[in-house]
Order: sequence, then structure tokens, then C-alpha cells
Amino acid sequence: MPIKVISAGVLTTIQDLGRPGYYHLGIPMGGAMDRYALRCANLLVGNDEGAGCLEATFMGPELEFTEDATVAVCGAELPPKVNGEEQPTWTAFDVKSGDRLGFDYLRSGARAVIAISGGIDTPAALGSRSTYAIGALGGIEGRPVQDGDTLPLGKNKAPGRTGKSVAEKLRRGPGTGDVTLRMMPGLYWHRITSESQKSFLADTWKVAMEADRMGYRFQGGKPLEFVERKQPFGAGSDPSNITDACYPYGSIQVPGGTEPIILHRDAVSGGGYFMVGTIISADMDLIGQLQPATPVRFAEVDMDTALKARHDRQQSLEEVRKLIN
Repeated sequence: MPIKVISAGVLTTIQDLGRPGYYHLGIPMGGAMDRYALRCANLLVGNDEGAGCLEATFMGPELEFTEDATVAVCGAELPPKVNGEEQPTWTAFDVKSGDRLGFDYLRSGARAVIAISGGIDTPAALGSRSTYAIGALGGIEGRPVQDGDTLPLGKNKAPGRTGKSVAEKLRRGPGTGDVTLRMMPGLYWHRITSESQKSFLADTWKVAMEADRMGYRFQGGKPLEFVERKQPFGAGSDPSNITDACYPYGSIQVPGGTEPIILHRDAVSGGGYFMVGTIISADMDLIGQLQPATPVRFAEVDMDTALKARHDRQQSLEEVRKLIN
């Protein structure tokens, strides 16, 4: 039986682990902004780790259940409530037929992943249920969740894991104070002066209001100074322009040298802006949990550090698997 959407919240979308394999065609992988949270939430309710979930931004939806289910909310600290009674996050809890699931105000983070036993079972597009609204793929008819929608659930449900929880030390969130995002300098790092390279890493930037699934903009640092050059054939006249090139996930563009933009899950696959570097994979989930005005600094790391961070993150997930299973 489906779930009834009483209120969709600010921006609630259906997400899974995305649709890899189409980036060369201009279709991004997409998927949950916080992949670790999605995997943990699915594990808690007995789903496959890549099952379809709801990703709620800043405000949670209100849902009415027409069958019993197990629910888990991970990622942002957005406390769930069953019929008005608050439930813990990062923990599996029961919802009965006829119950309403709502949410309290956001305590920290930006995006909460809501997993429901059986998984959201909307039709897949190119192998994924993830909502890519710009391309009208996945989700509900290619769009975010709206008031009055019904959400079908999968029939294959694992045994209940009510009360299972992800240990505090294994929970990932934005934390408090300044945030450090680790990056590896890119092919165009040499396009800015050595002084600008130093200031880019030394300055404190703040998350701008333009922060969504396509990318996060940052403000407040010193404008970058470019090394003089002859305009390349096919490139724009601005010093930040390049001949069109591919953009990896996590690319840091700085159009005009003023405001860095980190490309995220739904970003375009190429274009004509230079990239000072790329955020390491282990820090991409963290970006999706940053609220506007959050202070951020960039830290330069090498490949060995990036690989170790990825390994450590995988080890944390493996520990979650062992504790829950």
C-alpha cells in the first residue's frame, strides 16, 4: 500500500545511489547528496543499501502510512515524529498503518535521508529512481515530491530492525565551527598566481545562498589574480575561461576569479570555466550538509591522503554494516 504525502516540505525528492554510466552523455550520476547517510538509513530498515529513499532539504515532509513499516532518518539532525511523538535519528523505529510521520525543526545539517522498509518503489529511469529534475528523470514523473502524491513501497521487506542504531562515533554530520574541505589542485591551478594560491587556501569562505544539488557557491575570500596569458582559441575572453573541458564531480570553479563553486551530484559534465582543484570523494557528503553562511576553508592534500580518507570512510561504513547486521 502506498504512503500518502500530506505535505512535501521545502524540497523533498526521491533519491538512491544514482545512475552512473551516462556522464559522457551529459547526464550526471545524481543520487543522494549524502550517500553515507542513505546507505546507513537503508541498512537500519533492512533495505538494500541503494534502495530508493526520500531526501528532505531543511524541512521534513508529513506522511500518512497505509501499512506498517520501519523507518530510519539519517544525515541532518531533523528529528522525526510519529503522531507528534519525537523519535531518535540514526535509529530504526516502527510506524503503524494510519500513523502520521512528521518532523521537528532542523537542528543541524541541511539534508535528511528518510528510509522506509521496502524502499520507495517508483519507476526507475536509466537504472535509478533518483530525481534529476532538470532532465525530468526519476522521482515522480521526473519531479520532486508534491503535496497529495502517493509513494509506492517495495514488497520485499527484511526482518524488522526496530531499535537498531548507528553508533554516535559513526554518524557523519557538519559538526560545529569552521568546516575544512580537502582538495587536490587541478590542471588549471597554475592559472592563478602563487599569492592567490596561498590566499585561496588561507581565506575563510562562507556558503552562499546559491547552494543546491547542482553546486555550492562560496563567498567572502579574496578575488583571485590570474597569470597573464594569450587567449586560447575557443576560450572566452575572461581569464577564468578555458577551452571547454570535462568537469569531474567535486570540481571547484571560480568564474571571474571571485566566488568558488563546487559542482555536486546534479552538475553539468563540462564547460568553459577553469577549475582550481577537486574536492576529495570522502568530503563530498559533507558539502551536502552545509547550511548557508557556514564558514569553510579549503585544505590542499595529496593523492595518498585522499585515498586514505576514502579508505577510512569505507571502513566506517563496514563497521556500520557489522553492527547492524
